[in-house]
Amino acid sequence: NDAYQMYAQVGSLVELARASNVELAMQPGLGKTTVARVKAALELGRRLTQDRDHAERPQVRSPADAANLVMSEMMLLEQEEMRVVLLGTKNHVLGIPTVYRGSVNTTMIRVAEVFREAIRRNCPSIIVLHNHPSGDVSPSPEDVMVTKQIVEAGKLMDLEVLDHLIVSKTAFVSLKERGLGFA
Repeated sequence: NDAYQMYAQVGSLVELARASNVELAMQPGLGKTTVARVKAALELGRRLTQDRDHAERPQVRSPADAANLVMSEMMLLEQEEMRVVLLGTKNHVLGIPTVYRGSVNTTMIRVAEVFREAIRRNCPSIIVLHNHPSGDVSPSPEDVMVTKQIVEAGKLMDLEVLDHLIVSKTAFVSLKERGLGFA
């Protein structure tokens, strides 16, 4: 079975999903067509999970609920991304737009971008999250500084920032629970 062979060569489904088609096609016995089929199946599975979650309009009751919305997708990322969980009444998820790709620090991210979609959709609250591809979810000083800026901006706009989460492949941390960046 070609899919099993690819899985065995890369060692995990996460690595299989991360690997480029070119990298996989260079493996002995695997062609471009087989690689494309397996990668398409992985993408369909990811989208099916994402569509199901969004169709049911999940409700966020805890930091773990918010982290679980994105961990399966964000754990595959090789660079940092910042996303915003847009919340409606009773904390039902209205969307999860990506607001930034690349390094997350105060010189690179505009706080206004965090709120753009929330304002457009008249959301009463948001949860900000970003990933650490290294797997270490320890908040950096920049993470704390950005959180402070986002929370203060939210207060000015009467839009509550409920939390800022850092996620990795297997873990997450809530800056609010740690008292970092929230007054």
